[in-house]
Amino acid sequence: MKYLSLALLFFSGIIFQLNAQVTPSSAKKVYTTAKVSDLPPTIDGLLDEAAWDQVEWAGDFSQIRPDNGAAPTEPTAFKILFDDKNLYVAFMCYDSDPDKVERRMTRRDGFEGDRVSIHIDSYQDLQSAFSFTISASGVISDAAVTNNGNNWDRNWDPIWIAKTASHKDGWVAEARIPLSQLRFSKKKRHVWGLQVERRLFRMEERSAWQHISNNAPGWVHLFGELQGINNIKRQKQIEISPYLLAQMERFEAEEGNPFLTGKDSKINVGMDGKIAVTSDLTLDFTVNPDFGQVEADPSQVNLSAFEIFFRERRPFFTEGKNILSYRVATDPLFHSRRIGRAPQYNPDLEEGEYMERPTRTAILGALKLTGRTKKGLSVGVLESVTKDEFAKIDKDGQRRKEKVEPMTNYFVSRVQQDLNKGDSQVGVMMTAINRNIDEASLEFLHKSAYTGGIDFRHSWDNRTYYLAGNVALSQVNGTKEAILRTQTSSNRFYQRPDADHLHVDSSRTSLSGSGGKIEFGRRGKGNFRYEVGGSWKSPGLAINDIGFMRSSDLISQSFWIGYNTPRPTKSFRHFSTSFSQYTNWDFGGVNLSNGLSLSTSAELKNYWGIRLGTSLRTESVSRSALRGGPSFITPGSTYLWMAVSSDERKKLRFSTNPWLSSGNHGSSDGFGVSMNFNYQPINSLNISLSPQYSWRTWQQQYVTTQDYQTLKRYINASIEQNTASLSLRFNYSIKPNLSLQYYGQPYVSTGNYDQFKRITDPDNNTYHDRFHIFNEQEISLDDDDESYLVDENQDGTIDYSFDNPNFDFLQFRSNFVMRWEYKPGSALFLVWNKERTENPGMENFSISGSVDGFLDPESAAHNTFLLKFTHRFVL
Repeated sequence: MKYLSLALLFFSGIIFQLNAQVTPSSAKKVYTTAKVSDLPPTIDGLLDEAAWDQVEWAGDFSQIRPDNGAAPTEPTAFKILFDDKNLYVAFMCYDSDPDKVERRMTRRDGFEGDRVSIHIDSYQDLQSAFSFTISASGVISDAAVTNNGNNWDRNWDPIWIAKTASHKDGWVAEARIPLSQLRFSKKKRHVWGLQVERRLFRMEERSAWQHISNNAPGWVHLFGELQGINNIKRQKQIEISPYLLAQMERFEAEEGNPFLTGKDSKINVGMDGKIAVTSDLTLDFTVNPDFGQVEADPSQVNLSAFEIFFRERRPFFTEGKNILSYRVATDPLFHSRRIGRAPQYNPDLEEGEYMERPTRTAILGALKLTGRTKKGLSVGVLESVTKDEFAKIDKDGQRRKEKVEPMTNYFVSRVQQDLNKGDSQVGVMMTAINRNIDEASLEFLHKSAYTGGIDFRHSWDNRTYYLAGNVALSQVNGTKEAILRTQTSSNRFYQRPDADHLHVDSSRTSLSGSGGKIEFGRRGKGNFRYEVGGSWKSPGLAINDIGFMRSSDLISQSFWIGYNTPRPTKSFRHFSTSFSQYTNWDFGGVNLSNGLSLSTSAELKNYWGIRLGTSLRTESVSRSALRGGPSFITPGSTYLWMAVSSDERKKLRFSTNPWLSSGNHGSSDGFGVSMNFNYQPINSLNISLSPQYSWRTWQQQYVTTQDYQTLKRYINASIEQNTASLSLRFNYSIKPNLSLQYYGQPYVSTGNYDQFKRITDPDNNTYHDRFHIFNEQEISLDDDDESYLVDENQDGTIDYSFDNPNFDFLQFRSNFVMRWEYKPGSALFLVWNKERTENPGMENFSISGSVDGFLDPESAAHNTFLLKFTHRFVL
């Protein structure tokens, strides 16, 4: 507690020294545009066409950051025109020192260097907007904004063009945005929400046309207005993008294995498309998609009872994902990585058999309908079908197939309705999956799984305060085997002998549950913000067929309060601090855990950043520590961390994030550090190097469960784990539409186990009385060091044995992509993926041993080369 007390004194002292005033948002501005009367502007960045003389320049920007409400260092002006097909925008970014304009070249959506943005609420629903950004180097970026500015979908890639040019007074940007890329209602006269922003990179300054305070409760609803757009028609458009893919693989051959011959190849075709069903709704579809150009997941070693969460990277599923977002407590009801997942059945092989098993399930096709109507109704519907997948099994030339994943239909729908001019929202979420299970070997899977939920949010006092909540229900159906597997899985462990409120029912063919949350908070008017809430997940809640949840049977309470300065102070450009607290119970009333955390973040006057914090957790009850055995009381712990970052405006910059943890009673210790070095030698080239290292010990790492006479023996051990990785990224943007990207990461993790122990009294008040450490007479390694032999009663007879759990894992993954967007929406990809995994048998962690493992010439990598060509047709 002394660390917490010192931190509280430190943060309190800083807060009392700060004297920042709240700057309210200004009165709503109006810009009036005009229709092009003759020839439209040519998009070349010169602004020399007569059409631009039809409208006046608008300016009078004010700072958002760092000095909220102050005049900007450099002025900015803009003009807007329109015709029947397009919106035209011109920007004049004045600069008293044009040579200092930062023109960093990146791929699309890079958001680097000096830039200017226009945000358009064409629905005029005060909740959503379309964002278009142009950097001084001519790179375009875009995003679909929802939830009043709280959600930004940067995977939205509309078709539009922009050009920039240097100017004696600064730099100029010019853009043409097709009306087909916007969504608007059918009426004669339009009033759209409008915001224009600029980033002055060398000052790390952001200014805006319509001043919106950086501590305002919301964003889109405070936009200015764009008037004068009259008599435009909704644009209907059909786009299709067929693709052709050629793939070649090279890997180490295995003698006698007919599936590992050292090489493989394939040619694949498919198609993506987009249909503007109405001006409000868009239908995206994909047929036989391939995502070979997507970067691989980072390497990890998982020693927990739970599944690792990997974020979605596939373009079809990332674009528009916010509209399908719905969380039960903190868990997403829809996790798109479930679609196309790795097959879930792994057939047993007889001696002499070889198997080729798919690494992922092929998606036959998918449809996604998304949009928002003029009345504030947002709609998201996704439908997808994955095919049957088979493993090929060969023995002496005789082949057979076994189904490893059934054909599955996935359905997701999300509807939200704005009320009270966006101050309130109500919504509904539904998901369904249905599997065609026609093999007995697949009856461990659910035949069907359904979830449904409703949610609401109400804001008042100019959206300063809010009350939000939701409720979700789930039901899974299947054989007795499938539902028994669900009850005893790590998400719930119904079989725990001390879980009096739970029981395993092996006759069930369905399981139902519920979850939800309620939350109240303040998000504006002053420097303080807070929220308090509670959530629950009943024991039977099951969403993992299409969502992601680590554990159920949980009731939680949480509180958070934060302080933020909207303007610079004598010591900081920006400062914030926060405090949070939580408590968890299960449905049997057991207090599982309690904790609190304190953190602060500051940007110094020299543009360096510093963050630090601490988290404290009291003694807690772990229901997963013994993997279905009784709950185990784990000691409390303290976690300290900090992060330091240098001036991000510099060509060479770095950041570091050290941390330290310690468990009570010596139960655990750990420390680690992650760093990032970023170098931009020229505007078009960016190189980053990110080393990471961590060391941890934990006295209660689960090893195995064994039968001894009529009893269960839960075996834990002390583990010392070392993990190191080094990520290298190389981004070379030759032009905004032509780039080379490389990502490579060697990763090594070793684990050494000792002090094996059996759990004797897992809820004893004294930590060391909860287990018995085996002595040398009770446990020993076999002659091959492959198994531990246990003689509990020391009668000379082995009572049980288990495998040596020590591990060493080395993996190297890399991805090289050349991307050429030879015309808007059409691209050519050249990709080289490389992966190599080794278990070199290092007894102790060492950097030299890891390097030797990666450089071993007898270890071959798996190389995949692919060429993907897509072409966009507009019908």
